Amino acid sequence: MIRSERARDRAVRVAQVLGVAGAYYLSGQLGLTRQVVVDGAVVTPLWPPTGIALAALLFFGARVWPGIALGAFFTVSTLGDTVDVSRVGIVLGNTIAPLASYALLRRVGFRSELARLRDGICLVFLGAFAGMLISATMGSVTLLLDGKVPAGGFWLVWSSWWAGDVMGVLVVAPVLLVLPRARRPRFSGRWLEASLLAVAVMAAGLIATRSSLSMIYLVFPVIIWAALRFQLPGSAPCALVVSVLAIIAGTDGLGPFAGHSLTEIMLNLSLFNGSVALTALLLGAVVAEHRNIRRETEYAVEELEALVEQLAPLSGPRGSRYDDERRRRGSGGGALPER
Repeated sequence: MIRSERARDRAVRVAQVLGVAGAYYLSGQLGLTRQVVVDGAVVTPLWPPTGIALAALLFFGARVWPGIALGAFFTVSTLGDTVDVSRVGIVLGNTIAPLASYALLRRVGFRSELARLRDGICLVFLGAFAGMLISATMGSVTLLLDGKVPAGGFWLVWSSWWAGDVMGVLVVAPVLLVLPRARRPRFSGRWLEASLLAVAVMAAGLIATRSSLSMIYLVFPVIIWAALRFQLPGSAPCALVVSVLAIIAGTDGLGPFAGHSLTEIMLNLSLFNGSVALTALLLGAVVAEHRNIRRETEYAVEELEALVEQLAPLSGPRGSRYDDERRRRGSGGGALPER
């Protein structure tokens, strides 16, 4: 019996590792469809594997790190036939970075439900901004030492690399973290509102990212609507859709990105996608936190009312009890003193 349980646990662990490796590789290939070359380095405005790696660690624990390493290795191997020092450094950086983010989040008591503003802030500053410094630094430094990036272009490569990894955490990880708690709306007004929201986010995203009239901030009312009405299960997918549409338009040089240099496009994409992701994540967490507080308050009031009913005598209000006592004493032959 013990051996069978151990064998089952081992099989589950192997399946988790292979699943994480496969998801990392597939998302990496998807991200590379919009790759750009910055001073000899291949970077992407959005690198989904970082979000998948961090979400996998939060779901399954640090034991799935070999899946992240395997996925990073096979993804990097598709960029060339030879395995050199720079690619080994990239694999190490892409493996260590989500592990560092996971360790930082565990240390501060992060909850993957993202139902508190504190959790949203921790994911932004510790999971994304701080943790992804490792992957961007290790990758850029190894490319510099290998002679694939000139010294003058180091900071541009580093900042583009870091921004892409950060966007992967801010845009992809929240969707995966709230997915287990997402519930399909019932066929009612809620379902109709969710359908209208889906149409609105696609329409606003296409207009904002493809129109030459600089209407890129048209998406924010839709993101706010999603956060206020559906919290993170609604705002996180909307932010992902808007970010993907913006990246497609930016890499194709369409709409507000037309006529700009690659550096300007990368900067604008990073700022825009970061603003969209932060709005969706933090506002959704604030709304969820306020609703939880209200629900807990209502529950506490109900418990207090039940406790008062249990402690209160069953003989009626205080005034009627006082009158009954006067009549009882008066009928007993004793007169109550005047007050």
